Parts: sequence; structure tokens; C-alpha cells
Amino acid sequence: QVQLVESGGGLVQPGGSLRLSCAASGSILSISAMGWYRQAPGKQRELVAIITSSGATNYADSAKGRFTISRDNAKNTMYLQMNSLKPEDTAVYYCNADIRSTYYSNWKNYWGQGTQVTVSS
Repeated sequence: QVQLVESGGGLVQPGGSLRLSCAASGSILSISAMGWYRQAPGKQRELVAIITSSGATNYADSAKGRFTISRDNAKNTMYLQMNSLKPEDTAVYYCNADIRSTYYSNWKNYWGQGTQVTVSS
């Protein structure tokens, strides 16, 4: 079994910062791409940022210049540093990863349970 667990969400004032973490645990041989997605009330889930196993990154236009995605492959953990937060960043943030459990298994896509980020004064 593989689990992705997010942490670090909370309430922050506009202009503030938060750092989200996503820890993968369980039967893990290798992790390929990892990403952060978010879903605001009444809206579809959208990509925030992705990072490959080699560290290449890509960001949504709304995140460029304010958010930084990173990962620690030794710890099977991904991070999202969010600066200059705006009320429109309020959403549930989800972790996503492509994981292979054994040499004999296929790659599978996993989601975390989400962590709430609220930006409000």
C-alpha cells in the first residue's frame, strides 16, 4: 500500500507564506513525477506545479514567481513553498505522484487526502 500525506496548510493573511509538504510512504520502489493540484469551492481541480524525478519543474501561470516546488528523493517527500499568498489561492491542495512499488508492478498514480489553505485577513 502507498500513501501520500499532505501537511502544512492553514490560515494565513494576504501576502503571507506557507510551506506544504507531501510525504509518500509504504511500498515504494521509485517515484516519477510529483505534483501539487488545488481545488477551490465550486471549481475544478487545477494543476499548480509539477516536478520530475530529476528536478525539472513546471508551474501554472498563477503560481509562477510566487510558488516553488521541490522534492527530497531520499525522503520521498515533496514541498511547495508559497509566498505572496492571495485570497484567490484559497483552496484544498492535493499531492499527486506516479509511483512504482516493485520491479514487477506497473506505475500507479496516487492522490493525497488534501490540505486546506485559506488566505484571508
